[in-house]
Amino acid sequence: MPTHRPLHHFPLAALALAIGVALAPAARAADAPAAPEKRDPAKDIDAVIVVGQRYLPDYQARTTRGATKTDTPLLDVPQAVTVVTDKLVADQGVSSLNETFRYMPGVGTAQGEGNRDTPVLRGISSTGDFYVDGIRDDVQYFRDTYNLERVEALKGPSAMIFGRGGSGGVINRVTRLADGMNHRSATLQFGANLRRRATVDFGQGFGESAGVRVNAMAEDSGSFRDDVYLKRHGINPSLNFDLGAATRMVLSYEHFHDDRTADRGVPSYQGRPVRTDPSTFFGNPRLSRTEADVDAFDATLEHAFSDTLRLRNHLRWADYDKYYQNVFPGAVSADGSTVTLSAYRNATRRRNLFNQTDLVWDVEAGALRHTVLAGAELGRQVTDNFRQTGYFAPGTNVVPVASPNVDVPVTFQQSATDADNHGIARTAAVYVQDQIEFSPRWQAILGLRYDAFRVDLRNNRNGQWLHSDDGMRSPRAGLIYKPRENVSLYASVSTAFQPRAGDQLASLSASNASLKPESFRNREIGAKWDIRRDLQASIAVYRLDRSNVAVTDPNDPTRLILVDGQYSQGVELGLAGRLSERWQVMGGYAWQDGEITATQSASAVKGNRLAQLPRHSASLWNRYDFSERVGVGLGIIHRGAIFASVDNQVTLPAFTRVDAALYWTLSPKLQVQLNVENLGNVRYFASANSNNNLSPGAPRSAWVTLNLRY
Repeated sequence: MPTHRPLHHFPLAALALAIGVALAPAARAADAPAAPEKRDPAKDIDAVIVVGQRYLPDYQARTTRGATKTDTPLLDVPQAVTVVTDKLVADQGVSSLNETFRYMPGVGTAQGEGNRDTPVLRGISSTGDFYVDGIRDDVQYFRDTYNLERVEALKGPSAMIFGRGGSGGVINRVTRLADGMNHRSATLQFGANLRRRATVDFGQGFGESAGVRVNAMAEDSGSFRDDVYLKRHGINPSLNFDLGAATRMVLSYEHFHDDRTADRGVPSYQGRPVRTDPSTFFGNPRLSRTEADVDAFDATLEHAFSDTLRLRNHLRWADYDKYYQNVFPGAVSADGSTVTLSAYRNATRRRNLFNQTDLVWDVEAGALRHTVLAGAELGRQVTDNFRQTGYFAPGTNVVPVASPNVDVPVTFQQSATDADNHGIARTAAVYVQDQIEFSPRWQAILGLRYDAFRVDLRNNRNGQWLHSDDGMRSPRAGLIYKPRENVSLYASVSTAFQPRAGDQLASLSASNASLKPESFRNREIGAKWDIRRDLQASIAVYRLDRSNVAVTDPNDPTRLILVDGQYSQGVELGLAGRLSERWQVMGGYAWQDGEITATQSASAVKGNRLAQLPRHSASLWNRYDFSERVGVGLGIIHRGAIFASVDNQVTLPAFTRVDAALYWTLSPKLQVQLNVENLGNVRYFASANSNNNLSPGAPRSAWVTLNLRY
């Protein structure tokens, strides 16, 4: 059994004290005349402060590297991409990655068994399609926003850029790194349910050739849910320096720790969530706990051979230690009076090593302009999984629905089917892409990637080795027509594949190891319009088909066959930017449909609607600044009804929620921010993992943030 190493807490008080010490010189400077200080304004971006706009707020991103591996205007990307900037994250006062999905059209959130981020993109939920600065970050845990510069939802299969997985899309976090500029900011946050959080962003430039930056965070909070807590801390120092006139190195290290109650919500009764107070915990919160430790090192080397030829190499090593244990609800009795509890725990240790090398060449050939990308990726992932089932004393796991928060003993031991395995996954990939500009009106993107992906999985219980080898080609093609310089119309086709080991590399079995990977094909048309330089609108229409789904052969129960499994289709509209100098917006609307196209099991029956896929969803966040000192925020989120599971037996009702905020600038260096979530105190259910794991939405809650510049 893998050992669970002890974790050392980085106390909130220590970070708050550090902020206080850092701000003390600024406070003293306010009381006495200060000696003139020589600054280079070009190097000190935080020295330029606009009263009432602590971050010079901007909800719009104009370019992306994540979608193409080259710096490309969003207008020229033939794919639906939604970007949430750190400015929007700060204005909404959110601290968890899954909260950034709220204003992404067509992106939902599943519960993830109360221990992990689980986005739902185009009807497909995933716990492994996460990336950090373009490198895979696929272990199941909850991610924070403290070092976030922006988060990108790249929708539809993206295997040409990211490799295996990414069937419905990927989530790519772009982190704050040393950039040679000065950064001086901190936040202190307090509020409902004992919310206590602090962050620091400190950066220092050294001349024109080097810089250092440190982002840090600590949080110790409660919850509206009974006996639920959250403790986490993180620190992310980075360093950049020049190795000559044309070469730059960026080094980064992150330690992140997350410790919280694993909360799997409430069960269902007669097709709806059971009627209970939203705070009621079903199970044993004292035995329901999840911890994650992440230690990651990144080294990025960039070299310009000339103005038209550039090399980028990114190395990432990451060590993940994830543990969770939970006592959670199952089915409610026929009369609705009792609920049966279950329990298990699981430990995962993974060590990732990835290296990406990209060569980008800008070339003109006659009337054509090309941006050619050629690259390679090598990866090795070593994973250990160990699972145990929880056993109760006779009769103690059936508890009253009226009083389901219990403190009964549970014994954990391995059952006959619990995992105890050791796996090694190896990736070797090459890819080439050409972004072609035929004329000012016509562009195209053509790309092809080949992945050699091998998994070796050892069952430690019996010594059996399983092997899977896949060689997959992932093409991508997109055509862009620009009737005007600020308008683009596009059509694209892309594919993705999911190996039999699954996105957590643990689903390999003797019966499926030799089967072809699942395949996903996305066809999309859309339009993007830069209404102004600081305001962009978009629309995308898509159809995503899933094939090579393994099901039991109805004529021979001992073998599996491959069938076309499901489809999803929809329309997504997005809007981001400024409606006026004082008014900013972010949000959109999505209509989505999807169903099972071949019976796959007793619950996944042909014709059933895909789980957790609302037909209609919409969101819109507004910030309006009345003056240089006072501003307000207002957000509206609507999600249509969804099925909790693919069997379509339990429905989570539709809801509409309103959030609000108030911004008050006391001085150029201090702003007070009040955020109120669920202003109307609406009762709703936010997400699900299964028919009996349904998460209540938070009732009205508020918190205050002090935003400091020094």
